[in-house]
Formats: sequence, structure tokens, C-alpha cells
Amino acid sequence: MTSTKKIRSAIAFAGAALLLSACGSYGVDPGADAETGTVNYWLWESAQLPAYQQCAADFQAQNPDIDIKIEQFGWDDYWNKLFTGFVGNSAPDVFADHTSRYGEFAERGLIVPIDDQVAASDVDLGDYVAGTTDLWLGPDGKRYGLPKDFDTVGIFYNEDMTEAAGVTTDQMKNLTWNPDDGGTYEKTIAHLTVDENGVRGDEPGFDKSKVKTYGLGLGSSGAPFGQVEWSYLAMTTGWTYMDKKAWGTKFNYDDPRFQATYAWWKGLIDKGYMPPLAFTEGGSPDQQMQAGKYAMVTEGSWNTANYGALEGVHLQLAPTPVGPDGKRAAMQNSLADSISTSSKVKGAAWKWVRYLASEDCQSVVAKAGVVMPAIADTVETSTAALSKTGFDISAFTDQIDQGTTFPYPAVLQGAEIQSIMSSAMDNVMAGADVSSLTAANTKLDALFTAKPTK
Repeated sequence: MTSTKKIRSAIAFAGAALLLSACGSYGVDPGADAETGTVNYWLWESAQLPAYQQCAADFQAQNPDIDIKIEQFGWDDYWNKLFTGFVGNSAPDVFADHTSRYGEFAERGLIVPIDDQVAASDVDLGDYVAGTTDLWLGPDGKRYGLPKDFDTVGIFYNEDMTEAAGVTTDQMKNLTWNPDDGGTYEKTIAHLTVDENGVRGDEPGFDKSKVKTYGLGLGSSGAPFGQVEWSYLAMTTGWTYMDKKAWGTKFNYDDPRFQATYAWWKGLIDKGYMPPLAFTEGGSPDQQMQAGKYAMVTEGSWNTANYGALEGVHLQLAPTPVGPDGKRAAMQNSLADSISTSSKVKGAAWKWVRYLASEDCQSVVAKAGVVMPAIADTVETSTAALSKTGFDISAFTDQIDQGTTFPYPAVLQGAEIQSIMSSAMDNVMAGADVSSLTAANTKLDALFTAKPTK
């Protein structure tokens, strides 16, 4: 995401907060429970669209009295249109939802819980990858979705560059990190950084003002959750995002462990090993990898096929580094589909949601090799499909098997949190002291003292 897009996103999040407030002020259309008709379905990921179009065709063949109309929008447009739809009573019947957003929708009554439908159906929550179903238990303890996929984080690296630098595959698989000296992770990042004169970042004469290849790529400041930027580091220090695993009201961005982690990460820019935030305007991380500007980049499993399709570069995949606690860490998330309260066809919508979460649909998604579906029995198929990219995706799956993943933070007041922390962390990346995050943390806590959660 470029800086321009980040500014646009911050504006969008601020607007979203106002729109959600409007939803809470003017009430929500209760809709109806029709079992047949047209179900409008929205999603944001274009790469997944063909697989879900196939699922829709298969579903309609089994349910000829239900038509599925799919619309796909880019990430920013998606949420803007959705928020506007909630206010204007034109929201889709079913939409792909995110753990960072649905709590607020649930609290305002914009989406419906599906506990009764799940209990009355053949859904076995044990069929899903461990940890994914818990992500969709809302602040009221009710269920608002069934997992459709899961993801985690790893390190994509340029194999030609590591070989030229004398860095072995075994070393890449066994990186270590700490916030004091960065461990072998920083040493590797420094060694893979090369200036325009061919001098490496750990060699005398390195010119950080004229870098040809950065050892570690950058996409954004990562605020507020740093999914692919810094979360895998901070969570190995004993730090946690908030006072609860989910739906917390006290945040910990003022914790010295977090600020030390963020200071180390931002310090890579000061040393010339990672580009300044403004550099991200020159292209996305995958484009920079293809152009030889980055030697490594931390990315999500959902981008495996994208990185595998890059021409002219030979990439490999490594797990996140082992941290001070002696373990690795990687954020795990799972998307699900939610049903709008205002839908006039909630009966038909539930049938579609149930199908999206079934092995029939998720097997189609698995074979497409774009993301890893959440039904455990499809993981082998998904692994085989993704492995065709040439990557060893055990960098992703091993962390789940070994229990070193942690859930994407589920929060209320998500739009406000995003706006506050995006601004604060961008400022730190631009030169503000990391201690300024303490003031931002105070603003987050005030969101919940000024407006108690229900």
C-alpha cells in the first residue's frame, strides 16, 4: 500500500466511523427471512473471484430457486461501499468479512448471529483448522461467521541474492531476532543490503544514501496491527496488543517491549537496510522484489501465488525468526462471510454462507491455489496447489501445527483505532520518537472510557 493509499485509507476509516455512528443512530432495517430469491454477495479479493464464481455455479445447480450475484471491489472501495450501503439500506445480503471489522458491525446490529442456524445444521466446528472458528465469536459471545480460509506470515527472499551473499537455505530457515542487536535476522538483512557501488550493509564504506538493494522490504508502517510488518517480532517478547485476547479496552502500545521492537524495526531505515516510508510510493513489495530492489520481504500466505508468478526472479520462502522467548510467532487470521441484518432473503443467504463454509466449496478454492481454505481436510489439496509455485509452504503451515501463531486482534472501535495508530506510526517512521506512541495509546484507551462497550 503506497503512502497515497494510506492517506486515502485513513480518510476512509474516519468516514467509516461517522457512517457507523449514523447506523447506530437511525436504526437497522430488520429485513426478512425469504428462502429463495437473489443473494447479493460481495468480496474484495480479485484473485479469489474465479473460484467463488465456480462455487456459485455449483450452488445454484443444487439450489435452482436461489441466484447468487457476485460483486468484487478493491479493498478501500469495498469498505467505503459497504459502510455507505449500511447507512443507505443497500448493503449486500452476504459479504466477505474481516476480523478487524465485524465486531463493530455486530455491536450495531448490522449483521446477524448464526448460532441457531449452525446448531440446526450439519456444521461440525471441529472440521476447521484450529483457532479459526474462535475468531468469529463476537463481543457478545455469539457467532457471526464460519471460517472460509486461513492465513499466516513468512519471509519471501531472493534465492540468487542469498546465494551470492553466502547465506544458506538452512540459515534462512533458522534466523533469530531480539530488539537489542537484531540477532542473525539483522545480520542477514544488513549483509543482503547492497549500495550502488556493490558494498554490503555490513561492510566498511557502505553508503546508505545510495542503496541499490534493501535487505528487507517495506509496505507500510503496519499500524495498528502490523500483520506482515512487525507483529511477528513484537509477539515474541511477551507483549500483547491489549488487556484481552479479543475485544479489549486497554491497549499496550505504551509497553516498553513494544516500543523497543518498533524502534528496532524503524532503526533499519536509519541504517539504510530498509527503505524509508516514502519509498513505498515507487511500487508494491512484490514489484520491488521483481525489480531487485528488495532481497527479502515479510508477506502473508495469501500472496504466495502472486509471488510465485513473478518473472525474472527466483524466490524462496522461510519462516519468521525465533525471538527472545525461544519461539517463532506469526499472526493467523481467517476470513468469514457475514449476513446483513437488512437482507430480505436471510434464509437463502444462510444457505449460501453454509455452502461457502463447506468442503464442497472450499475444495474448489483449495484447487485454485490462491489461499488456504479453513476446512482441515482441504489443507493437503491446498498445500499441493500452492506448492506448484515452487515454494516450501511449510514456513506457513508448520507454525500452525506447532502452535506458534496468534490471532488477528479482534477489536471494537476499529475505524478510530486504525485512524489514530496509522497517523502515530507513520509519524514515527518519518522521524518522531517512538515514545510518542504512548500518547496515541492514551487516545485509544479514551475511546472506551468515553464510550463504554455494550
